[in-house]
Amino acid sequence: MEDDLPSKYEVIVIGTGMTESIVAAAASRIGKRVLHLDRNDYYGGMWASFTFEALQKWLDECRNGKTNDFVKTSSPLVQDTEKSITIGNQFSTVFNIEEKWFIPEKLPSVGNLLSAKITQTEDSPKESKDGLTETEATLKQNDKLWCQAKIKSMGRKFNLDLAPKLLFSRGTLVELLISSNISRYAEFRCVNRILTWQSDKLETVPCSRADVFATKNVGLIEKRQLMQLLTLCVEYKPESGEFKGFEDKTLKQYLESKGLTENLMHYVLYAIAMSNDTTPCMVGVERTQRFLSSLGRYGNTPFLWPMYGTGELPQCFCRLCAVFGGVYHLKRAADSVIAANNECKAILSDGSRLDCDHLVMGVADAPPEFLGSVPKAGLSRGIFIIDRSISTTDKESLTLLQFPIKGKEPITVIEAGPSTHVCPPGLYLLHMTTKQIDNAVNDLKPAVDALLHSEYADGTTIRINTDTQSTQTSKEGDSSASSGESNILNESLKPQILYALYFNCPETSEYDLSQNVPSNVHLCSGPDLAVDYEFAVKQAKSIFSKMYPDSEFLPRAPDPEELSLEVDEAAGPPFQSSEEPKEE
Repeated sequence: MEDDLPSKYEVIVIGTGMTESIVAAAASRIGKRVLHLDRNDYYGGMWASFTFEALQKWLDECRNGKTNDFVKTSSPLVQDTEKSITIGNQFSTVFNIEEKWFIPEKLPSVGNLLSAKITQTEDSPKESKDGLTETEATLKQNDKLWCQAKIKSMGRKFNLDLAPKLLFSRGTLVELLISSNISRYAEFRCVNRILTWQSDKLETVPCSRADVFATKNVGLIEKRQLMQLLTLCVEYKPESGEFKGFEDKTLKQYLESKGLTENLMHYVLYAIAMSNDTTPCMVGVERTQRFLSSLGRYGNTPFLWPMYGTGELPQCFCRLCAVFGGVYHLKRAADSVIAANNECKAILSDGSRLDCDHLVMGVADAPPEFLGSVPKAGLSRGIFIIDRSISTTDKESLTLLQFPIKGKEPITVIEAGPSTHVCPPGLYLLHMTTKQIDNAVNDLKPAVDALLHSEYADGTTIRINTDTQSTQTSKEGDSSASSGESNILNESLKPQILYALYFNCPETSEYDLSQNVPSNVHLCSGPDLAVDYEFAVKQAKSIFSKMYPDSEFLPRAPDPEELSLEVDEAAGPPFQSSEEPKEE
């Protein structure tokens, strides 16, 4: 098929995932001729964000095994000395899909509602606080009932992330967004609540020095120990010798050697270091330093969340690439790779030969022979639409929770509400991610059972809390929620799951993807297990430096601007260690 695309490029990029898009932007920024293709009609690949309708379309394609139909093995466009490597069936990106509704297709009639059983979330009198009878309250609560049709009618108001991630405020991606001026293409919101799960309840993690002093979950002696430990970690230098002898031991063993209580070790190990019992000591120290160094830049926690979902970020880099001359073509696949003498010479696409000096592609688009023995297993993911927040506070919060699993990787839980433009008013999105051991349903079950109400809601049972707003959480000061600090999640307080999607996807960040490819072909991993984007940025820099070792990586674009932030609270202070907690 003839088209108007030029036939020669310095860089051809296949796939619009995070790493691929960063590399494309970096190459275009230094004046290289870039062609960026994607076989899909959307940006992001496994990093994409979907409306509810688009998610259903994506799931149908995954279930039906959408592949590249190109099967021709010879072409007049391939020279006798060249080899055509058919891309054929792409590396399976999603498997073990399980989708489930917990609400009826349609709401019951008003007559059925009048006879419905009303389940109260706390003991309350026959007449509610605003003077309504049970029947009147039932009718008033009708608009808080959910059905599948109602969710689907709001489908365009969802931005459902395949790979939800956060940005460290002083992490490599934020610095890159600012230094390259790509920040002008995106908006961010501060994560304003970090929780941990301890003794069968949610507790707020103290991030700043003021939080440490104020929390009632840590005793005075523990506060002093915590401040000393965090100060030691943030000021650590290799020559200090503090961790001598622990290079081959775990972070938990080091914390035990410092005499920390189980309570304190839990906060440090699972919440601040975001680690587990087997995390190497120096890896845990590095994670702790990264957490502490990001405090106080934009908010009271170290993290930012991209408005409209994480799928916006690959598009930001694609925009910069296009601004500097990159050519984009969605819904166009690469059919085969043309190679000779261990080099990629070109690709075939829609009957055209497109020559290139370098080929960058995601693992989902790579020919099977490029992948070698890369395993299929990797991540277990869960996406949940729920009717309220997991924490009993009236204020909507953007929440991070590292749910600990003894002997395994923790389950990363991110909760986002309507103010982040990822779901309609009255609903929340809850994302869960962990390392795959079995399948997503079984791997995420401990967190689902602890945090969510997963019984089917037939649309005739209304859980009313007469003392709260539509979030239906405990009143502040009530015995079940200690001033928002912690709460035991009994069944009546748990959010109701309205819709759940489970799936598994590959995680290739730990594997060397350069072993089975021509010298000028660069493979990009998909999303990794980490909560942030550090690996994607690191991999993009590595690929760029191999292609253009003497060029600057993403130099600043004209018209500098800073991050556009929606801030609902003042920035918290950076970590300080000069003051000891005092007896009150």
